[in-house]
Amino acid sequence: MFCRYRIQSDRKVAVCSVHPSEQATLQCLGCVKAKISVAKSYHCSPKCFSDAWQHHRVLHDRAASAVNENGNEEEEIFGRFNSTGSGVISASLTGSASSTSLTNGSTPLHPTAVTQRSGGETWFEVGRSKTYTPTTDDIGHVLKFECVVIDAETKLPVGHPNTLLTSRVIPAPSPSPRRLISVGGADMMGQLDSDGRLSSSGTFTVLSYNILSDSYASSELYSYCPSWALSWPYRRQNLLREIVGYRADIVCLQEVQCDHFDEFFAPELDKHGYQALYKRKTNEVYSGNIHTIDGCATFFRRDRFSHVKKYEVEFNKAAQSLTEVAVQTTQKKVALNRLVKDNVALIVVLEAKFTNQGADNPGKRQLLCVANTHVNVQQELKDVKIWQVHTLLKGLEKIAASADIPMLVCGDFNSVPGSAPHSLLAMGKVDPLHPDLLVDPLAILRPHSKLTHQLPLVSAYSAFLRGVGLGLEQQRRRMDPATNEPLFTNCTRDFIGTLDYIFYTADSLTVESLLELLDEDSLRKDTALPSPEWSSDHIALLAEFRCVPRTRR
Repeated sequence: MFCRYRIQSDRKVAVCSVHPSEQATLQCLGCVKAKISVAKSYHCSPKCFSDAWQHHRVLHDRAASAVNENGNEEEEIFGRFNSTGSGVISASLTGSASSTSLTNGSTPLHPTAVTQRSGGETWFEVGRSKTYTPTTDDIGHVLKFECVVIDAETKLPVGHPNTLLTSRVIPAPSPSPRRLISVGGADMMGQLDSDGRLSSSGTFTVLSYNILSDSYASSELYSYCPSWALSWPYRRQNLLREIVGYRADIVCLQEVQCDHFDEFFAPELDKHGYQALYKRKTNEVYSGNIHTIDGCATFFRRDRFSHVKKYEVEFNKAAQSLTEVAVQTTQKKVALNRLVKDNVALIVVLEAKFTNQGADNPGKRQLLCVANTHVNVQQELKDVKIWQVHTLLKGLEKIAASADIPMLVCGDFNSVPGSAPHSLLAMGKVDPLHPDLLVDPLAILRPHSKLTHQLPLVSAYSAFLRGVGLGLEQQRRRMDPATNEPLFTNCTRDFIGTLDYIFYTADSLTVESLLELLDEDSLRKDTALPSPEWSSDHIALLAEFRCVPRTRR
């Protein structure tokens, strides 16, 4: 038999909204007046409040804005996502949940009953199941888990119960909401249907996100992130809520461990209507547990798309083919050691189930090709990065030659704006004098004139600098005008810059809106990513596209 209790002291305890492991010593009266979530009003010290003010004042501004708009809160992507969650991590902290309506595990909870008082503490029974999800009522309190063996025949307890006490329950940090910003001048938020998705049947959304594999999320590498926030049980739930909350029609994830795909992401996203496809990295180099090898996962909504075809790109196989024909026999082993890095790409051809409004042939099948990749991370292997990107693009060119099909190229390219891989993607070529080309010990990049492709690719987020519409000025400040890319998509203590992109073929797709970018003020001043709010060291990118009649050339 299982019993769970909340130990409630006669003395009320409030926790800091910025440092949830610390007890609060002051409260922002502005939050109370604006009827902002009570839990967000607490701070552990004047310095904590002062340091957090620039971020905290956003809560006040949003509350004032909501009042000005007929008293209705402005609906935001992450706001809708938070309102549908359960438990402490995603619950709104404006009040406590009613215990009479809660269910934990398989056993409905009865109205809370006092079971025992001892030394100024009261034990409230909160559940009788194997599992229990903390509620907002539990914040600031210790939970007690009690397990006792029951005789199957007599139904009586056998022996003494085993008990376990938790630390105080803390509220899960609430990330700053991220909105979809129109780049075409229309009010994006007015185009959302009752389900929170785009009502325009001719558009679709694509998410690209490196979720940070658990095998890479070590406390040594990310010492600034609290251990509980770096743990996979916490991160996977936080990531899932974030991903589901964006309601993207197509989701491209990188660094998805194969066991996490099979046991968590595929079944969980299936509940939300997604079909899953996966390509694990090859493991010629990897020497650890095979189950922790990561890869690329692509999901799509079954009600919006159907699966037509899948291509798997293994750069290791391409390396073996290259060395057979382009490398001298005496250098083959050296070449393979340099080129074989286990990276892969997953290419999926989908057929849209929605109407392509405005097309010149409404009866024609609307296909879409989506590439999802994770390019090698080692910065010194500039030639390998360029070669991998070039190999992927040549494969996509073959698909484009066989079908009239719009294309999306998403992923973590581990290449900053202006690098040779980025130039190849965005410009269709690489300047022969580009410094990255100086690193080419195997001469696989020569002649440099071959580093081209014919796909009319454009980076989706460059639309923030080209578009017109409300809210774009703030987003432009988060862009680098020299490269037409975000200032960062990856932010750690050691590095801040852009590595992730969504490219699209501009002759067949147009960008309608983009998920707003984070700025450094949106992140905690005393840390980087991952953090309790954001569970990866990368940020998610999301774009809304519309298919357009292909330009005749």
